[in-house]
Amino acid sequence: MAKKGSRLVSLDIFRGLTIAFMIIVNTPGSWKYVYPPLRHAEWNGCTPTDLVFPFFLFIVGVSIWYSMKKYGYEINTASIFRIFRRTITIFALGLLLAIFPYFSRDYSTLRIMGVLQRIALAYGIGTLICLSVNRDYLWVVIAVFLLSYWALLGFFGGAEPYSLEGNIAARIDAAILGTNHLYKGFGIPFDPEGLLSTLPAVCTVLIGYYVGEIVGKGSTDSKTVLKLLLLGASSTGLGLLWSLFLPINKPLWTSSYVLYTAGLAMVVLALIYLVADVLKFQKWSYFFLVFGTNALFSYFLAGVWTRLMLYIIKIPTGDTTMTFYNWFYEKVCVPVAGNMIGSLMFALIQMMLIWVIALILYRKKIMIRL
Repeated sequence: MAKKGSRLVSLDIFRGLTIAFMIIVNTPGSWKYVYPPLRHAEWNGCTPTDLVFPFFLFIVGVSIWYSMKKYGYEINTASIFRIFRRTITIFALGLLLAIFPYFSRDYSTLRIMGVLQRIALAYGIGTLICLSVNRDYLWVVIAVFLLSYWALLGFFGGAEPYSLEGNIAARIDAAILGTNHLYKGFGIPFDPEGLLSTLPAVCTVLIGYYVGEIVGKGSTDSKTVLKLLLLGASSTGLGLLWSLFLPINKPLWTSSYVLYTAGLAMVVLALIYLVADVLKFQKWSYFFLVFGTNALFSYFLAGVWTRLMLYIIKIPTGDTTMTFYNWFYEKVCVPVAGNMIGSLMFALIQMMLIWVIALILYRKKIMIRL
């Protein structure tokens, strides 16, 4: 039996796998040339790329169970300080990424929410709920949140309440944050990491916490694996059934999407857990362990590097200049592999650059805790 309270190897592997994929899907050489599985669904639906973010929030939930053990799983001065410090730090780093490298920019149009900001809020709210509510009643909280969110979308939306133009989430976010501070990538002010849709995202964290306790308190054997597989299959199936009435939709983070993706996350964790923790076959996992031990830092560093390539580093090309991002793709990757494969090649190279830095930290046993 694995020593309880020690790092769960399978969780680090899963976290590293998720971060590696996040970097790849975020940095293609050209957005014109991206393989379909590496794109988000246009609106309803779920591609492999749409699994990345909920998988990470699920992992956050599992990690909470392990990290909160030292605080006795209670609300106290020490746990509150940790929760608020980490929430504020991650949220601030998200804002920093949105601002970087133009610190003298017009802040009246700054997008307030984002990936790190959602992680921060989902972590903070989720942890407070996990420490305040008896574990036996967490499923009640999850059910209330998901059903309430469904009701909000269904009853207060427009004629097409689950559409881009008709959903209530966009209107609430606009009223609270202001349209100038919302994401514009969909053609209208709508933030896929908005405030209202963070409510069901918290449920993804709560489900992860519930699973963390199952793994943390269970025996390290096939029984725990089977339990995770059964729970995962049940959650995935329930999500698919619910999608007949409420579409699976990542931008809205619909309730059906929560159950569907959390179920798949359970299945993936179960398989990795079987191989890495039960069977102790771990040699294959070194690459992902490197990323998994400094996951958020690696993601943040990738964001900074991407912005440097896009906005700061310029390459002379005759009488003009090109961004290093475009130059490397067009002058290095395309000649070697063509447009489509070259675009993927570019993303893999960027991911490997960040991995090398994470490797240095890993070998020096440096863990940057955000």
